[in-house]
Amino acid sequence: MTDFRQQLAAVGRRWRGRLSTHRRPITAVLLRAALLFTLITAIQPPPILITPGPPQTVQTKHPIVGVHTRLTDEVEEWKIQRTLQMVREMGATTIVELFPWAYYHAADGGFAWDHPDLVVNHAHAQGLTIIARLGLTPSWARPEETPLNYLDEESYDDFAAYAAAFAERYRGKVDYIIVWNEPNLAFEWGYRPTTAADYVTLLRTVHTAVKAVNPEMQILAGALAPTLEPEGSPWGLNDLVYLEQMYAAGAADFMDGLAVHTYGFKFPPEFEPQAELLNFRRVELIREIMVRYGDGESPIHITETGWNDHPRWTRAVRPGQRIQYTLDAFAYAEENWPYAESMSLWMFRTPAPIKSYMDYYTLVTPEFIPKPIYDEIQNYTQAE
Repeated sequence: MTDFRQQLAAVGRRWRGRLSTHRRPITAVLLRAALLFTLITAIQPPPILITPGPPQTVQTKHPIVGVHTRLTDEVEEWKIQRTLQMVREMGATTIVELFPWAYYHAADGGFAWDHPDLVVNHAHAQGLTIIARLGLTPSWARPEETPLNYLDEESYDDFAAYAAAFAERYRGKVDYIIVWNEPNLAFEWGYRPTTAADYVTLLRTVHTAVKAVNPEMQILAGALAPTLEPEGSPWGLNDLVYLEQMYAAGAADFMDGLAVHTYGFKFPPEFEPQAELLNFRRVELIREIMVRYGDGESPIHITETGWNDHPRWTRAVRPGQRIQYTLDAFAYAEENWPYAESMSLWMFRTPAPIKSYMDYYTLVTPEFIPKPIYDEIQNYTQAE
């Protein structure tokens, strides 16, 4: 028995030695990792100090100029502030910004306003008019395995509650709300057949809720996508046909104005409008429908427009053409469309490259380097 105990003790000593041998390199690795972490944190730059400064006013000779910002996924406050400073410095008076319902409204009814507060307060400090685009459905308000753009009538009241809370919170800072985005496209309606009657029901629900808490908030309908899709298409419906159906369903009673998307594609801005052609002056065909349905007193806000200068996209133009077409479009709208209160280019900047033709719509790089078109718009808005 004694011999057996001695053998066990010897085995134990050997195992302790092995464990100690293995433990030493592990300990060394941990020490090196801790030292590296300390060095990295020590050399990190201090947080950027955000100072709002005094309230600003946009200086411009052309107040129609606006731009669609894309701050929804911009998480750093200084980048939000710098974006909006550059918008003001360019001479734009108006921004269009997305405030997703899915991001800010919890299933228990609570709201997370931290990010919207940053965007709204910084934009307000820069003296910018805010057109807020509301959309995108949270998972709790739609069936499983449906996309963000899916919205059933059963959830219209929930969306209206979000819109009303938004309108109440930002009274005096946000002037306009766009109800949804491009509802005439199946993609924007949850990959389902889209009907104007459904959209007008949503519009009425939101209008009632918002006006109850903030009667001054202006409700913009539409933001229809320019498309030639015929009735029965799985992709959507012609925007002119859809707009007529909206008016037939009573939309005029639940809107203070119409948001319009119009792109130039390969055509110059003065090119004649045609029902079977998508170009900048399609706005005039939309206006004819508004007047025909007795809504000629309502304004239009062009919330997406512009040209693209991607070198290989078939609907793009050359960079110099893009600049000239853009400036000519602002001038044309000011001279010929008294009903157009703002005209916002798509789009100012993105937080990171999209790595597609969409990058060639922007005016400023993610690193805040102005493209030539930014400088030319700035010259246009500041020229005597």
